[in-house]
Amino acid sequence: MIPAGYMAKRIAVRPEWLEVLHIQDIFSVSGCTSTDFADYVTYWRHNGFWLFDSPQLIKNVTGEHSISLEGMSLFYYEVHELQYDGAEWRPFVSELSFQANVSLPARKTLEGFDVVTFAAGNGPECSPLSCNSLAQTLSTNQHCLFKSFEEAQTALIEGAFHDSEPGPYRIFAVYSVPWI
Repeated sequence: MIPAGYMAKRIAVRPEWLEVLHIQDIFSVSGCTSTDFADYVTYWRHNGFWLFDSPQLIKNVTGEHSISLEGMSLFYYEVHELQYDGAEWRPFVSELSFQANVSLPARKTLEGFDVVTFAAGNGPECSPLSCNSLAQTLSTNQHCLFKSFEEAQTALIEGAFHDSEPGPYRIFAVYSVPWI
């Protein structure tokens, strides 16, 4: 797994349309349900994975633009070095015009694994487990994430994502980290 970066998110409780009662909230990488702290791309401070290299960089952006972090949760992500195009696992590279120099967290808690679409090839787009309600047919934890990397990989290989959003698909490890 490759260190991909950090994101501050407003965590959404399980929406009513996602009829999986054991799911409490959505820890997806995408900002579709649990939104990112801002439309951050417009500040051009993200790295080549379209995330942030450190929590401090997020704090700098929010301070410069008077964005409140109240009620936000902080996440650290690692991404599998291969993406799945629906038939094969292929290598990918982060956006080369943005360097990635991710600071590793001192403490992190693994929350699960998300499968995220990258049809445009740059930033995280959709997390079909929540965005397309695939969690209604696939086994997830209380945060609408796969419990293991192997479960995510198997679901992709077996075609569970074929009728959701267009790929390619990348597997992310999702960690909660404390604000410092």
